[in-house]
Amino acid sequence: MYVPGHFAESNTEVLHSLIERNPLGILVTNGGSGLDANHIPFELSKDQGQLGVLHSHVARANPVWQDIATGDEALVIFREAHAYISPNWYPSKHDFHKEVPTWNYLVAHAYGRVTIRDDERYVRGMVARLTRTHEAGQTVPWKMTDSPKEFIDTLLKAIVGIEIEITRLVGKSKLSQNKEERDIRSAGEILKARGEPKMGDAMLLAADAKAERTKA
Repeated sequence: MYVPGHFAESNTEVLHSLIERNPLGILVTNGGSGLDANHIPFELSKDQGQLGVLHSHVARANPVWQDIATGDEALVIFREAHAYISPNWYPSKHDFHKEVPTWNYLVAHAYGRVTIRDDERYVRGMVARLTRTHEAGQTVPWKMTDSPKEFIDTLLKAIVGIEIEITRLVGKSKLSQNKEERDIRSAGEILKARGEPKMGDAMLLAADAKAERTKA
């Protein structure tokens, strides 16, 4: 991923937080059958390894777990938000007429080494953690024990665990930081008014940060 310096996000805590808020990742692999991409939810264990470990699973019928092998490198892409930015939203455009459209976004790329975990204990524990995480906001959270044991056991046999130890984290927060503070702020306010609060708030924070640097 091309990351100009003004768009780089290297803070591990910030990137971990982005992953946790947006757990549906794109697993990109290059196995025996060539390039492949699978959209699957991940559970991040921040305290494992140097940069964390990602845990997930795929259907046993999905060939990806046999197409790659333990020790192979993989890339998982997590995206939080994105938005088209019109040059008309920049006050400087109306002064100088030297702006063009762009697309802003917040992403984290996690590179790592794969371990195929085809064992029931790992899969059961990983699915239980995923369930607890994503059912936590429900009025009555669903639990694996809500279904018959035989039913759950059968389903667990139909999936295979995939573990990825993160070896490199690359983040990009493209928020028009290369523009004037007034342009960043104006675009952020317009995005919020258009019903895109994630990108709007992120751009307003970027505008605040630029204003603080200017004062310094």
